[in-house]
Amino acid sequence: MTLPSLAPALVIDTVVVTTGQLPAIVFEGPGVAPSGFQLRASRQVLPAQLISLGSRWSARVPLLVSSWNGPLLPARSGRYAVIASAEDGTRMPVVLPAELPASQLLPAITRISFAAPDESLAITLSSPLSDRERGRLQQASLESDYRATEYEPLNAVFFESFYGQNASCNPLAIDRALAQLRPDVERYWSVSDASVSVPDGAVALLEGSAEWWRIRGSARLLVVNDWLRKRYRSRRHQTVLQTWHGTMLKKLALSRVRLGLRPTIATLRERARWDILLAQNPYGRGVFRRAYAFTGRVWEEGYPRDDVLLTGDPDRIRARLGIRPGITVILYAPTWRDDRPDHVDHLDVAHFADMLGDDYVTLIRGHSRTLLPGEDVHAPNVLDVTGYPDVSELFLVADALVTDYSSVMFDFTVTGKPVFFFTPDLAHYARKLRGFYFDLIPVAPGPVVSTAEELVTLVRDRDAVLRRYAEKYSAWRERFNPRDDGHAADRVVRRLLDEGIIG
Repeated sequence: MTLPSLAPALVIDTVVVTTGQLPAIVFEGPGVAPSGFQLRASRQVLPAQLISLGSRWSARVPLLVSSWNGPLLPARSGRYAVIASAEDGTRMPVVLPAELPASQLLPAITRISFAAPDESLAITLSSPLSDRERGRLQQASLESDYRATEYEPLNAVFFESFYGQNASCNPLAIDRALAQLRPDVERYWSVSDASVSVPDGAVALLEGSAEWWRIRGSARLLVVNDWLRKRYRSRRHQTVLQTWHGTMLKKLALSRVRLGLRPTIATLRERARWDILLAQNPYGRGVFRRAYAFTGRVWEEGYPRDDVLLTGDPDRIRARLGIRPGITVILYAPTWRDDRPDHVDHLDVAHFADMLGDDYVTLIRGHSRTLLPGEDVHAPNVLDVTGYPDVSELFLVADALVTDYSSVMFDFTVTGKPVFFFTPDLAHYARKLRGFYFDLIPVAPGPVVSTAEELVTLVRDRDAVLRRYAEKYSAWRERFNPRDDGHAADRVVRRLLDEGIIG
Protein backbone atom coordinates (compact mmCIF):
# COMPACT_ATOMS: atom_id res chain seq x y z
CA MET A 1 0.00 0.00 0.00
CA THR A 2 1.32 3.45 -0.97
CA LEU A 3 1.22 5.99 1.82
CA PRO A 4 0.35 9.61 0.97
CA SER A 5 3.27 12.00 0.85
CA LEU A 6 3.52 14.24 3.90
CA ALA A 7 4.83 17.47 2.37
CA PRO A 8 5.46 20.18 4.96
CA ALA A 9 2.91 22.95 5.12
CA LEU A 10 3.83 26.34 3.69
CA VAL A 11 2.96 29.16 6.07
CA ILE A 12 1.92 32.48 4.53
CA ASP A 13 1.64 35.31 7.00
CA THR A 14 1.78 38.29 4.63
CA VAL A 15 0.12 39.02 1.28
CA VAL A 16 0.60 42.42 -0.30
CA VAL A 17 0.02 43.95 -3.72
CA THR A 18 2.84 46.11 -4.98
CA THR A 19 2.58 48.69 -7.74
CA GLY A 20 5.25 50.37 -9.78
CA GLN A 21 6.97 49.43 -12.99
CA LEU A 22 6.01 45.75 -12.68
CA PRO A 23 2.95 45.25 -10.43
CA ALA A 24 2.97 42.04 -8.44
CA ILE A 25 1.43 40.10 -5.59
CA VAL A 26 4.03 39.32 -2.95
CA PHE A 27 3.63 36.41 -0.52
CA GLU A 28 5.87 36.04 2.53
CA GLY A 29 6.23 33.57 5.36
CA PRO A 30 8.60 32.01 7.88
CA GLY A 31 10.98 29.17 7.08
CA VAL A 32 12.58 27.93 3.86
CA ALA A 33 11.16 28.90 0.47
CA PRO A 34 9.16 26.22 -1.37
CA SER A 35 10.70 24.69 -4.47
CA GLY A 36 7.82 25.92 -6.64
CA PHE A 37 5.13 28.55 -6.28
CA GLN A 38 2.57 29.70 -8.84
CA LEU A 39 -0.93 30.99 -9.44
CA ARG A 40 -2.85 28.63 -11.71
CA ALA A 41 -6.07 29.22 -13.65
CA SER A 42 -7.65 27.77 -16.75
CA ARG A 43 -5.04 28.07 -19.54
CA GLN A 44 -2.93 30.52 -17.52
CA VAL A 45 -0.06 29.98 -15.09
CA LEU A 46 1.66 32.86 -13.29
CA PRO A 47 5.02 31.66 -11.92
CA ALA A 48 6.62 33.32 -8.90
CA GLN A 49 10.09 34.70 -8.38
CA LEU A 50 11.19 32.92 -5.20
CA ILE A 51 13.64 34.37 -2.70
CA SER A 52 14.95 32.67 0.45
CA LEU A 53 16.01 35.10 3.17
CA GLY A 54 17.36 32.74 5.78
CA SER A 55 14.56 32.54 8.30
CA ARG A 56 11.95 33.83 5.84
CA TRP A 57 10.93 33.40 2.21
CA SER A 58 9.03 35.46 -0.32
CA ALA A 59 7.32 34.75 -3.63
CA ARG A 60 6.71 37.61 -6.05
CA VAL A 61 4.09 36.95 -8.76
CA PRO A 62 4.22 39.60 -11.51
CA LEU A 63 0.85 40.71 -12.84
CA LEU A 64 2.25 41.69 -16.23
CA VAL A 65 3.19 38.66 -18.34
CA SER A 66 4.32 37.87 -21.86
CA SER A 67 2.40 35.28 -23.87
CA TRP A 68 3.79 33.70 -27.03
CA ASN A 69 6.89 35.91 -26.86
CA GLY A 70 4.71 38.98 -27.11
CA PRO A 71 4.72 42.22 -25.09
CA LEU A 72 4.10 42.41 -21.36
CA LEU A 73 0.36 42.58 -20.73
CA PRO A 74 -1.86 42.18 -17.67
CA ALA A 75 -2.67 38.60 -16.72
CA ARG A 76 -5.95 37.25 -18.05
CA SER A 77 -9.00 37.48 -15.82
CA GLY A 78 -10.01 34.37 -13.93
CA ARG A 79 -9.88 32.50 -10.65
CA TYR A 80 -6.35 31.47 -9.70
CA ALA A 81 -5.41 28.81 -7.17
CA VAL A 82 -2.23 29.28 -5.16
CA ILE A 83 -0.03 26.24 -5.75
CA ALA A 84 3.12 25.55 -3.73
CA SER A 85 5.33 22.48 -4.17
CA ALA A 86 8.13 20.80 -2.26
CA GLU A 87 11.49 19.80 -3.74
CA ASP A 88 10.15 16.39 -4.80
CA GLY A 89 7.25 18.03 -6.64
CA THR A 90 4.68 17.18 -3.98
CA ARG A 91 2.01 19.82 -3.51
CA MET A 92 2.33 21.55 -0.15
CA PRO A 93 -0.63 22.49 2.04
CA VAL A 94 -0.80 26.26 2.51
CA VAL A 95 -1.46 27.88 5.88
CA LEU A 96 -3.12 31.24 5.31
CA PRO A 97 -2.78 34.56 7.12
CA ALA A 98 -5.46 35.46 9.62
CA GLU A 99 -6.58 38.39 7.45
CA LEU A 100 -6.52 38.67 3.68
CA PRO A 101 -6.13 41.97 1.79
CA ALA A 102 -9.25 43.75 0.65
CA SER A 103 -10.19 43.84 -3.02
CA GLN A 104 -7.77 46.12 -4.82
CA LEU A 105 -8.00 47.95 -8.15
CA LEU A 106 -4.89 48.46 -10.24
CA PRO A 107 -6.16 50.94 -12.85
CA ALA A 108 -5.72 49.81 -16.49
CA ILE A 109 -4.28 46.49 -15.27
CA THR A 110 -6.61 44.35 -13.16
CA ARG A 111 -8.79 44.13 -10.08
CA ILE A 112 -7.64 41.66 -7.43
CA SER A 113 -9.88 39.85 -4.95
CA PHE A 114 -8.81 37.33 -2.33
CA ALA A 115 -10.78 34.44 -0.87
CA ALA A 116 -10.05 31.37 1.24
CA PRO A 117 -12.68 28.71 0.54
CA ASP A 118 -12.04 25.28 2.03
CA GLU A 119 -8.84 26.52 3.72
CA SER A 120 -7.17 27.18 0.35
CA LEU A 121 -6.20 30.54 -1.05
CA ALA A 122 -7.85 31.66 -4.29
CA ILE A 123 -7.19 34.92 -6.10
CA THR A 124 -9.56 36.35 -8.68
CA LEU A 125 -8.32 38.76 -11.32
CA SER A 126 -10.98 40.69 -13.19
CA SER A 127 -11.39 43.58 -15.59
CA PRO A 128 -10.16 46.85 -14.04
CA LEU A 129 -13.50 48.64 -14.18
CA SER A 130 -13.88 51.50 -11.74
CA ASP A 131 -16.20 51.30 -8.75
CA ARG A 132 -18.72 53.41 -10.69
CA GLU A 133 -18.69 50.89 -13.57
CA ARG A 134 -18.49 47.57 -11.73
CA GLY A 135 -21.51 45.60 -10.63
CA ARG A 136 -25.06 44.90 -11.76
CA LEU A 137 -26.56 48.18 -10.55
CA GLN A 138 -23.79 50.28 -12.04
CA GLN A 139 -24.08 48.49 -15.39
CA ALA A 140 -27.85 48.90 -15.38
CA SER A 141 -27.41 52.63 -14.85
CA LEU A 142 -24.83 52.93 -17.64
CA GLU A 143 -27.02 50.91 -20.01
CA SER A 144 -30.02 53.07 -19.18
CA ASP A 145 -28.01 56.19 -20.03
CA TYR A 146 -26.79 54.54 -23.24
CA ARG A 147 -30.33 53.77 -24.37
CA ALA A 148 -31.65 57.22 -23.50
CA THR A 149 -28.80 59.29 -24.95
CA GLU A 150 -28.79 60.53 -28.54
CA TYR A 151 -25.08 60.51 -29.24
CA GLU A 152 -23.34 62.79 -31.70
CA PRO A 153 -22.14 60.59 -34.59
CA LEU A 154 -18.43 59.84 -34.44
CA ASN A 155 -16.44 59.00 -37.59
CA ALA A 156 -14.96 55.95 -35.93
CA VAL A 157 -15.16 52.16 -36.01
CA PHE A 158 -16.02 49.97 -33.03
CA PHE A 159 -14.47 46.49 -33.43
CA GLU A 160 -15.25 43.35 -31.44
CA SER A 161 -14.02 39.78 -31.99
CA PHE A 162 -15.35 36.76 -30.11
CA TYR A 163 -16.96 38.89 -27.41
CA GLY A 164 -13.74 40.79 -26.77
CA GLN A 165 -11.63 37.75 -25.90
CA ASN A 166 -9.04 38.78 -28.50
CA ALA A 167 -8.46 41.07 -31.47
CA SER A 168 -8.48 38.66 -34.37
CA CYS A 169 -10.35 37.14 -37.30
CA ASN A 170 -12.12 39.23 -39.96
CA PRO A 171 -12.39 42.35 -37.77
CA LEU A 172 -8.61 42.41 -37.29
CA ALA A 173 -7.93 42.18 -41.02
CA ILE A 174 -10.42 44.99 -41.70
CA ASP A 175 -8.77 47.08 -38.98
CA ARG A 176 -5.37 46.64 -40.63
CA ALA A 177 -6.69 47.59 -44.07
CA LEU A 178 -8.50 50.62 -42.67
CA ALA A 179 -5.33 51.77 -40.89
CA GLN A 180 -3.53 51.70 -44.25
CA LEU A 181 -6.24 53.29 -46.38
CA ARG A 182 -7.69 55.80 -43.90
CA PRO A 183 -5.39 56.28 -40.90
CA ASP A 184 -7.42 59.34 -39.86
CA VAL A 185 -10.46 57.21 -38.95
CA GLU A 186 -10.45 56.37 -35.24
CA ARG A 187 -10.47 52.67 -34.37
CA TYR A 188 -11.74 51.28 -31.04
CA TRP A 189 -11.63 47.66 -29.86
CA SER A 190 -13.97 46.13 -27.31
CA VAL A 191 -11.92 43.95 -24.93
CA SER A 192 -13.06 41.68 -22.11
CA ASP A 193 -10.16 42.80 -19.92
CA ALA A 194 -6.78 44.53 -20.10
CA SER A 195 -4.96 41.34 -21.13
CA VAL A 196 -6.22 41.67 -24.72
CA SER A 197 -3.72 43.27 -27.07
CA VAL A 198 -5.22 45.57 -29.73
CA PRO A 199 -3.66 46.61 -33.06
CA ASP A 200 -1.22 49.51 -33.25
CA GLY A 201 -2.98 52.85 -33.33
CA ALA A 202 -6.26 51.48 -31.97
CA VAL A 203 -7.82 52.25 -28.58
CA ALA A 204 -8.85 49.45 -26.21
CA LEU A 205 -12.26 49.80 -24.54
CA LEU A 206 -12.97 47.69 -21.48
CA GLU A 207 -16.35 46.06 -21.95
CA GLY A 208 -18.84 47.73 -19.63
CA SER A 209 -16.79 50.86 -19.05
CA ALA A 210 -18.46 54.25 -19.48
CA GLU A 211 -16.30 54.90 -22.54
CA TRP A 212 -17.25 51.51 -24.01
CA TRP A 213 -20.93 52.43 -23.78
CA ARG A 214 -20.29 55.90 -25.27
CA ILE A 215 -18.32 54.70 -28.29
CA ARG A 216 -20.76 51.86 -28.88
CA GLY A 217 -23.50 54.46 -29.20
CA SER A 218 -21.62 57.06 -31.24
CA ALA A 219 -19.32 55.18 -33.68
CA ARG A 220 -20.70 55.24 -37.21
CA LEU A 221 -19.60 51.68 -37.92
CA LEU A 222 -19.55 48.56 -35.75
CA VAL A 223 -17.60 45.55 -37.04
CA VAL A 224 -18.25 42.32 -35.14
CA ASN A 225 -17.80 38.60 -35.81
CA ASP A 226 -20.35 37.25 -33.33
CA TRP A 227 -23.55 38.35 -31.65
CA LEU A 228 -23.87 41.92 -30.40
CA ARG A 229 -26.25 40.66 -27.74
CA LYS A 230 -29.25 42.47 -26.33
CA ARG A 231 -27.26 45.35 -24.89
CA TYR A 232 -27.08 46.99 -28.33
CA ARG A 233 -29.56 49.65 -29.45
CA SER A 234 -29.64 50.53 -33.15
CA ARG A 235 -29.27 54.19 -34.13
CA ARG A 236 -29.86 55.86 -37.49
CA HIS A 237 -26.27 57.03 -37.85
CA GLN A 238 -24.85 53.54 -37.22
CA THR A 239 -24.13 50.58 -39.49
CA VAL A 240 -23.38 47.08 -38.20
CA LEU A 241 -21.12 44.93 -40.37
CA GLN A 242 -21.43 41.33 -39.20
CA THR A 243 -18.38 39.50 -40.60
CA TRP A 244 -19.14 36.19 -38.86
CA HIS A 245 -16.26 33.80 -38.19
CA GLY A 246 -16.40 31.04 -40.75
CA THR A 247 -18.21 29.36 -43.59
CA MET A 248 -20.32 26.59 -42.17
CA LEU A 249 -20.60 22.83 -42.58
CA LYS A 250 -22.47 22.34 -39.31
CA LYS A 251 -25.91 23.83 -38.94
CA LEU A 252 -26.35 27.05 -37.01
CA ALA A 253 -29.02 29.43 -35.80
CA LEU A 254 -32.50 28.60 -37.15
CA SER A 255 -31.20 25.52 -38.99
CA ARG A 256 -30.18 23.69 -35.81
CA VAL A 257 -31.96 20.51 -34.86
CA ARG A 258 -34.53 20.73 -32.05
CA LEU A 259 -34.19 24.50 -31.67
CA GLY A 260 -36.50 25.77 -28.93
CA LEU A 261 -38.77 28.81 -28.95
CA ARG A 262 -36.53 31.05 -26.82
CA PRO A 263 -33.37 30.49 -28.94
CA THR A 264 -35.46 31.10 -32.05
CA ILE A 265 -36.71 34.45 -30.74
CA ALA A 266 -33.21 35.43 -29.62
CA THR A 267 -31.81 34.56 -33.06
CA LEU A 268 -34.40 36.66 -34.88
CA ARG A 269 -33.82 39.61 -32.56
CA GLU A 270 -30.08 39.38 -33.05
CA ARG A 271 -30.18 39.26 -36.85
CA ALA A 272 -32.37 42.39 -36.80
CA ARG A 273 -29.37 44.27 -35.35
CA TRP A 274 -27.22 43.61 -38.44
CA ASP A 275 -27.17 45.80 -41.54
CA ILE A 276 -24.58 43.97 -43.67
CA LEU A 277 -23.41 40.36 -43.55
CA LEU A 278 -20.03 39.36 -44.94
CA ALA A 279 -19.98 36.01 -46.75
CA GLN A 280 -16.85 34.17 -47.83
CA ASN A 281 -18.56 32.69 -50.89
CA PRO A 282 -21.95 32.27 -52.64
CA TYR A 283 -22.62 29.11 -50.63
CA GLY A 284 -22.18 31.08 -47.39
CA ARG A 285 -24.57 33.74 -48.64
CA GLY A 286 -27.30 31.14 -49.10
CA VAL A 287 -26.76 29.60 -45.68
CA PHE A 288 -26.89 32.99 -43.95
CA ARG A 289 -30.11 33.84 -45.74
CA ARG A 290 -31.74 30.64 -44.45
CA ALA A 291 -30.09 30.22 -41.04
CA TYR A 292 -30.82 33.78 -39.91
CA ALA A 293 -33.79 34.55 -42.17
CA PHE A 294 -31.64 37.52 -43.15
CA THR A 295 -33.05 39.81 -45.84
CA GLY A 296 -30.45 42.60 -45.61
CA ARG A 297 -27.34 43.14 -47.67
CA VAL A 298 -24.79 40.33 -48.01
CA TRP A 299 -21.34 41.15 -49.38
CA GLU A 300 -19.37 38.36 -51.04
CA GLU A 301 -15.80 39.62 -50.90
CA GLY A 302 -13.88 36.60 -49.61
CA TYR A 303 -12.73 36.42 -46.02
CA PRO A 304 -10.41 39.22 -44.84
CA ARG A 305 -8.91 36.95 -42.19
CA ASP A 306 -7.52 34.72 -44.95
CA ASP A 307 -5.51 37.50 -46.63
CA VAL A 308 -2.59 36.72 -44.35
CA LEU A 309 -2.42 33.19 -45.74
CA LEU A 310 -1.14 34.66 -49.01
CA THR A 311 0.72 37.68 -47.68
CA GLY A 312 2.03 36.72 -44.22
CA ASP A 313 5.47 35.62 -42.97
CA PRO A 314 5.33 32.05 -41.60
CA ASP A 315 8.92 32.18 -40.30
CA ARG A 316 8.03 35.02 -37.93
CA ILE A 317 5.10 33.06 -36.50
CA ARG A 318 7.16 29.86 -36.16
CA ALA A 319 9.76 31.83 -34.20
CA ARG A 320 7.07 33.30 -31.96
CA LEU A 321 5.75 29.81 -31.24
CA GLY A 322 9.27 28.51 -30.60
CA ILE A 323 9.16 25.88 -33.38
CA ARG A 324 12.57 24.83 -34.66
CA PRO A 325 13.38 25.00 -38.39
CA GLY A 326 12.84 21.75 -40.26
CA ILE A 327 10.02 20.52 -37.97
CA THR A 328 6.77 19.53 -39.68
CA VAL A 329 3.80 21.33 -38.10
CA ILE A 330 0.41 19.64 -37.87
CA LEU A 331 -2.49 21.82 -36.72
CA TYR A 332 -5.32 19.95 -34.99
CA ALA A 333 -8.32 22.30 -34.84
CA PRO A 334 -11.61 20.58 -33.93
CA THR A 335 -14.89 22.36 -33.38
CA TRP A 336 -16.66 22.35 -30.02
CA ARG A 337 -19.34 19.92 -28.92
CA ASP A 338 -22.58 21.34 -27.55
CA ASP A 339 -22.78 18.46 -25.07
CA ARG A 340 -19.11 18.78 -23.96
CA PRO A 341 -18.12 22.46 -24.28
CA ASP A 342 -14.96 22.09 -22.17
CA HIS A 343 -13.58 19.09 -24.09
CA VAL A 344 -11.19 19.72 -26.98
CA ASP A 345 -8.89 16.75 -27.44
CA HIS A 346 -11.03 14.20 -29.26
CA LEU A 347 -7.92 12.85 -31.00
CA ASP A 348 -5.65 12.24 -27.96
CA VAL A 349 -2.91 14.44 -29.40
CA ALA A 350 -0.32 13.12 -26.94
CA HIS A 351 -0.66 9.63 -28.41
CA PHE A 352 -0.93 11.03 -31.94
CA ALA A 353 2.26 13.09 -31.54
CA ASP A 354 4.08 10.13 -30.02
CA MET A 355 3.23 7.99 -33.05
CA LEU A 356 4.41 10.71 -35.44
CA GLY A 357 7.77 11.09 -33.72
CA ASP A 358 10.20 13.92 -33.04
CA ASP A 359 10.22 15.31 -36.58
CA TYR A 360 6.69 16.64 -36.02
CA VAL A 361 5.02 19.06 -33.65
CA THR A 362 1.23 19.03 -33.24
CA LEU A 363 -0.55 22.28 -32.45
CA ILE A 364 -3.92 21.77 -30.78
CA ARG A 365 -6.36 24.64 -31.17
CA GLY A 366 -9.72 24.57 -29.43
CA HIS A 367 -12.76 26.56 -30.58
CA SER A 368 -13.19 30.02 -29.03
CA ARG A 369 -16.03 28.56 -26.91
CA THR A 370 -13.48 26.30 -25.16
CA LEU A 371 -10.99 29.03 -24.24
CA LEU A 372 -12.29 29.72 -20.74
CA PRO A 373 -13.61 26.35 -19.52
CA GLY A 374 -10.83 24.15 -20.91
CA GLU A 375 -7.34 23.18 -19.76
CA ASP A 376 -4.18 23.16 -21.89
CA VAL A 377 -2.75 19.87 -23.12
CA HIS A 378 0.86 19.22 -22.05
CA ALA A 379 2.80 16.48 -23.84
CA PRO A 380 6.06 16.01 -25.79
CA ASN A 381 5.87 17.47 -29.31
CA VAL A 382 2.48 19.02 -28.54
CA LEU A 383 1.79 22.74 -28.21
CA ASP A 384 -1.63 23.88 -27.03
CA VAL A 385 -2.39 27.07 -28.96
CA THR A 386 -6.03 27.51 -27.92
CA GLY A 387 -5.01 30.76 -26.24
CA TYR A 388 -3.01 32.03 -29.22
CA PRO A 389 -4.69 35.27 -30.31
CA ASP A 390 -5.15 34.67 -34.05
CA VAL A 391 -5.89 31.29 -35.64
CA SER A 392 -5.10 32.64 -39.14
CA GLU A 393 -1.43 32.82 -38.19
CA LEU A 394 -1.58 29.16 -37.18
CA PHE A 395 -2.92 28.25 -40.64
CA LEU A 396 0.08 30.08 -42.05
CA VAL A 397 2.68 27.97 -40.20
CA ALA A 398 0.93 24.60 -40.39
CA ASP A 399 2.11 22.09 -42.98
CA ALA A 400 -1.20 20.24 -42.72
CA LEU A 401 -4.55 20.60 -40.99
CA VAL A 402 -6.47 17.99 -39.03
CA THR A 403 -10.03 19.00 -38.25
CA ASP A 404 -13.52 17.52 -37.97
CA TYR A 405 -16.53 19.77 -38.62
CA SER A 406 -14.93 23.15 -37.96
CA SER A 407 -15.18 26.06 -40.38
CA VAL A 408 -11.36 26.12 -40.49
CA MET A 409 -11.65 23.64 -43.37
CA PHE A 410 -12.90 26.48 -45.58
CA ASP A 411 -10.03 28.81 -44.65
CA PHE A 412 -7.11 26.41 -44.72
CA THR A 413 -7.69 25.37 -48.34
CA VAL A 414 -6.60 28.89 -49.36
CA THR A 415 -3.07 27.67 -48.61
CA GLY A 416 -3.23 24.66 -50.93
CA LYS A 417 -1.82 22.47 -48.14
CA PRO A 418 -3.30 19.07 -47.19
CA VAL A 419 -6.39 18.69 -45.01
CA PHE A 420 -7.35 15.59 -43.01
CA PHE A 421 -10.71 14.97 -41.35
CA PHE A 422 -10.75 13.04 -38.07
CA THR A 423 -14.42 12.25 -37.40
CA PRO A 424 -14.94 9.32 -35.00
CA ASP A 425 -18.32 10.77 -33.88
CA LEU A 426 -19.59 11.69 -37.34
CA ALA A 427 -22.98 9.95 -37.04
CA HIS A 428 -23.63 11.28 -33.51
CA TYR A 429 -22.73 14.85 -34.47
CA ALA A 430 -24.84 14.72 -37.63
CA ARG A 431 -27.96 13.20 -36.10
CA LYS A 432 -28.03 14.39 -32.49
CA LEU A 433 -25.83 17.46 -32.00
CA ARG A 434 -25.87 19.85 -34.93
CA GLY A 435 -26.44 18.26 -38.31
CA PHE A 436 -24.75 19.35 -41.56
CA TYR A 437 -25.70 21.46 -44.55
CA PHE A 438 -24.12 18.96 -46.95
CA ASP A 439 -22.57 15.50 -46.92
CA LEU A 440 -18.85 16.02 -46.33
CA ILE A 441 -17.51 12.62 -47.37
CA PRO A 442 -18.23 12.76 -51.15
CA VAL A 443 -16.70 16.24 -51.60
CA ALA A 444 -14.03 16.44 -48.86
CA PRO A 445 -10.69 17.81 -50.14
CA GLY A 446 -8.86 15.23 -48.02
CA PRO A 447 -9.36 11.84 -46.38
CA VAL A 448 -12.06 11.33 -43.74
CA VAL A 449 -10.90 8.85 -41.08
CA SER A 450 -11.98 7.65 -37.65
CA THR A 451 -8.78 6.20 -36.10
CA ALA A 452 -5.57 7.90 -35.06
CA GLU A 453 -3.48 5.09 -36.54
CA GLU A 454 -4.95 5.60 -40.00
CA LEU A 455 -4.51 9.35 -39.63
CA VAL A 456 -0.82 9.01 -38.77
CA THR A 457 -0.18 6.87 -41.86
CA LEU A 458 -1.83 9.43 -44.11
CA VAL A 459 -0.11 12.44 -42.51
CA ARG A 460 3.27 10.85 -43.11
CA ASP A 461 2.43 10.58 -46.81
CA ARG A 462 1.00 14.07 -47.30
CA ASP A 463 2.24 14.56 -50.87
CA ALA A 464 0.53 11.39 -52.03
CA VAL A 465 -2.69 12.50 -50.32
CA LEU A 466 -2.57 15.85 -52.14
CA ARG A 467 -2.15 14.09 -55.47
CA ARG A 468 -4.98 11.67 -54.76
CA TYR A 469 -7.38 14.47 -53.77
CA ALA A 470 -6.22 17.06 -56.33
CA GLU A 471 -9.48 17.08 -58.28
CA LYS A 472 -11.71 17.35 -55.19
CA TYR A 473 -9.37 19.97 -53.67
CA SER A 474 -9.61 22.09 -56.82
CA ALA A 475 -13.42 21.81 -56.91
CA TRP A 476 -13.59 22.72 -53.21
CA ARG A 477 -11.50 25.86 -53.71
CA GLU A 478 -13.57 26.90 -56.72
CA ARG A 479 -16.73 26.57 -54.64
CA PHE A 480 -15.57 27.99 -51.31
CA ASN A 481 -12.49 30.18 -51.99
CA PRO A 482 -13.31 32.03 -55.23
CA ARG A 483 -12.41 35.48 -53.82
CA ASP A 484 -9.79 34.56 -51.21
CA ASP A 485 -6.97 36.23 -53.12
CA GLY A 486 -5.20 38.21 -50.39
CA HIS A 487 -7.17 41.43 -51.01
CA ALA A 488 -10.53 40.78 -49.32
CA ALA A 489 -9.96 43.28 -46.49
CA ASP A 490 -9.05 46.05 -48.94
CA ARG A 491 -12.21 45.39 -50.95
CA VAL A 492 -14.39 45.53 -47.84
CA VAL A 493 -12.85 48.77 -46.60
CA ARG A 494 -13.03 50.44 -50.01
CA ARG A 495 -16.67 49.47 -50.27
CA LEU A 496 -17.37 50.95 -46.84
CA LEU A 497 -15.68 54.16 -47.95
CA ASP A 498 -17.37 54.27 -51.35
CA GLU A 499 -20.81 53.86 -49.79
CA GLY A 500 -20.12 56.61 -47.25
CA ILE A 501 -20.58 54.28 -44.27
CA ILE A 502 -17.34 55.70 -42.92
CA GLY A 503 -15.35 58.53 -44.40
